[in-house]
Amino acid sequence: MANTLKFGNGEWYGKKDTILAYNDENINYKPLPFNFSRASSATVVNKDGLIETVGSGQPRIDYKDDSKGALLLEPSRSNNVDNSTNFFLNSWSGTRVLEGSTIVSPNGQDEAHKLIATSVDNTHYREYTISSASSGSYTGSCFFKKGEFNVGAIRMGVDSSANRYAIYIDLNDGTFLRDATVGSPTGTSYKIKNYGNGWYRLSVTITHTSGEVRMSLSNASSDYTNSNGLPLFLGNSSDGGYAWGAQLEQGSYATSYIPTQGSAVTRLADSCEQTVPDGVIGQTEGTLYAEIKANETSNASGRRTISLSDGTNSNRVYISFDDEYNKLNIFIIVGGTTVTVSNVDISNQNTYNKVAVRYNSGDSAIYVNGVLKNSFNDTFSSGVFNTLKFQNRGSGEFFNGNCKDLRVYNEALSNAELQALTT
Repeated sequence: MANTLKFGNGEWYGKKDTILAYNDENINYKPLPFNFSRASSATVVNKDGLIETVGSGQPRIDYKDDSKGALLLEPSRSNNVDNSTNFFLNSWSGTRVLEGSTIVSPNGQDEAHKLIATSVDNTHYREYTISSASSGSYTGSCFFKKGEFNVGAIRMGVDSSANRYAIYIDLNDGTFLRDATVGSPTGTSYKIKNYGNGWYRLSVTITHTSGEVRMSLSNASSDYTNSNGLPLFLGNSSDGGYAWGAQLEQGSYATSYIPTQGSAVTRLADSCEQTVPDGVIGQTEGTLYAEIKANETSNASGRRTISLSDGTNSNRVYISFDDEYNKLNIFIIVGGTTVTVSNVDISNQNTYNKVAVRYNSGDSAIYVNGVLKNSFNDTFSSGVFNTLKFQNRGSGEFFNGNCKDLRVYNEALSNAELQALTT
């Protein structure tokens, strides 16, 4: 099994504008640099489990829930909240909440404030509003940690609050408690992620048509009732819970944390590609392998793709996440003609899937997670495949998600080898 290009699998070497793959064929380790770009800073979870900021052009190896790490690639997104750490400054509003002391937040800094409920039997919340927001999906997110209170809640209000959708979670273990709606909200979803040390990131998504978009945050006691999507309870002006890292972005899922201090901030898109040196990839056959997962939901405006091509649309092999949550698309195109296409069922795009595509004239095959998904006997020549991208074509369809392992073999691996590789 000739492993001619290997990328990741716990071996990560990067610097500004570059991240290395390597050639270990015949026990011969040769670096094969990928060009990487992102014209802004960004955050990532480091080996210590803390959120850290890396500079412009610096590849992000994400270690959240994964000791080997995975390359994180995301689209451009903006955090519209003008202060993501202190909900009592800048454009924040809200009522019946006092600013308490701070504790260590998920980035290791002492900047997560306690939200204290006043001695009133009512709702207690902090709120951020985007006036005259453009239409589309919006996602609000925040990190919560229990104090005396063990409930965290986010309510998203759209169409000038005519439609609202809220999620409450238990901060003892990060489990879902309840949802609540006002009006007729659409495009709703939520996600809960454990960031360790008692911190949970809750994100809530809703579709907006016109007018204002509002994100309301609340820490609550377990003795609450629901009032228009927010917990209602009697505070005592001393007890509360902790919140940090608020983010309000246009999109159908929450991306990595974008810190702000006084104004909105945009994190630009990640891009990663390589022109493979001569001799690394076989001239008549080969195998493309990837261990990947997508971002939270599908993106109908562009599939998330890894491609091996000659740099054009006419000759390429690509693996992409379909717009449906539980499918992959696998294509082999030669001379502008699609010779192999397969729509493959998987259980979940948001967990890691091991995918291998054997391209070989008269004997192509696709394996996913140890299972043969399809085989083909199309005739073609594959000597043109020499450009490897986390992108499909042109300026669109960038890969958005995590890549733990990527390999190109200069031979068509056998069915037994493909099964072993993807299991």
